Amino acid sequence: MGATVVQLTESKKQIQHTHRVFDDQKKAFRNNPMPSLTERQENLKRLKRVLLNNQDRLLDAIDRDFSCRSRDESLIAEVMPSIQGINYTLKNLSGWMKPSRRHVSVLFQPASNKVHYQPKGVVGVIVPWNYPLYLAVGPLVASLAAGNRTMIKMSEFTPHTSALFKELIESSFAEDLVSVITGEADVAADFSSRPFDHLLFTGSTSVGKLVMRAAAENLTPVTLELGGKSPAIVSPDVPMEDAAQRLAFGKAFNAGQTCVAPDYVLCPADRVQAFVDEFRKQFSEMYPSLRDNDDYTAIINERQYDRLKGYLDDAEAKGAELVEINPARENLNDGTRKIPLTLALKTTPDMKLMQDEIFGPILPVVSYGNLDEAIHYINDRPRPLALYFFGYDKDQQQQVVDQTHSGGMCINDSLMHVAQDDLPFGGIGDSGMGHYHGKEGFLTFSHHRAIFTKQKFNSGKFVYAPHGTAAHKMVYKLFIR
Repeated sequence: MGATVVQLTESKKQIQHTHRVFDDQKKAFRNNPMPSLTERQENLKRLKRVLLNNQDRLLDAIDRDFSCRSRDESLIAEVMPSIQGINYTLKNLSGWMKPSRRHVSVLFQPASNKVHYQPKGVVGVIVPWNYPLYLAVGPLVASLAAGNRTMIKMSEFTPHTSALFKELIESSFAEDLVSVITGEADVAADFSSRPFDHLLFTGSTSVGKLVMRAAAENLTPVTLELGGKSPAIVSPDVPMEDAAQRLAFGKAFNAGQTCVAPDYVLCPADRVQAFVDEFRKQFSEMYPSLRDNDDYTAIINERQYDRLKGYLDDAEAKGAELVEINPARENLNDGTRKIPLTLALKTTPDMKLMQDEIFGPILPVVSYGNLDEAIHYINDRPRPLALYFFGYDKDQQQQVVDQTHSGGMCINDSLMHVAQDDLPFGGIGDSGMGHYHGKEGFLTFSHHRAIFTKQKFNSGKFVYAPHGTAAHKMVYKLFIR
């Protein structure tokens, strides 16, 4: 009881702190509504310095939160894209900020049309636990580039990373420019109800609906980066080694705890066993052991571990054939929170792992007869965040591109579309809405203000009342045809 009261008191303080910071950022924005290119560049450089100077501390914090998180995976998926995103933005920001000229019809000449890109104001960012550094820094880079103030709510499930990131941001930025908020789910719920000028949420579809509902009360525009069941299609003729190797990488990375991880594989019925054999081989070469192998990441916490174990138990009870890939045949059931990568064959739609996003090292393999059947299978389900096609036939590639929808797509690779600086990242339908990364990130956090400008000569007077004059008739004759 005492612990509950303390937690409630602490949450109340954090919520009050959130409200104060929000008000301070709104005031600060009104005092400087259009930061210069130099100011924005300096903010980005400051962020880059603090990340580079503290990367070892950040890697250690992430590792502690996961109990075992591959240092190289954190470098590849957290630090590297954060730094590269800053570098790319610094290189291109001056061009992005320039007003864009637009066409002016002769009817309105002489005049000019331009779109000016203004900061929106105060941006809110809600960060998930699976990539706690990159999914905080990526939106922050876009927000700072667009000239905004930013508040970031870190996940309560990564306490070490969240506390360190808060410390580093506070040491580098004024609170009324960038602020990091920590706290439990009630703090996050209150955070999403603030009247931000834009709110970006990364997380599950179910929570995304709650965030959007809260934002709607304030007419706050949202970018929702959700998830869903991202399919991978193995074509009838792709070399199996190529497909299995790249899929093994994408699924095993961060132990499958990635929003764009391949969620299930569609494989030609006559190639399923070949896929299983090759996938086992490729995974085993990457991870010859699991238990004490720092390259193989653990599940973030007991709650997620139990959820994944429940999926396996449910599938097995309903008739699935589970192929556990544990190369060294180690015992992982004594508190390691590591789950061997497991292929699930002969699945049925009533199994939980075929209904929910898996978000872990479990990969169902669904057989299909022809490519049309595989495409129909995907299109019968909610639109995914990512789609992967493995095959070198360009007609097949184009067929999948034209006849499916997904937030993003890789052809003959997995995950890597997210790391492309000049590609937008975002979902569609159940997998989210809106985009960021690169120029799209700048545009998402900017108001596109249309400005029509005329000088002394006023051509518009030719359509002023009284109507029915010869000038009116001439205008109508020229422009209504």
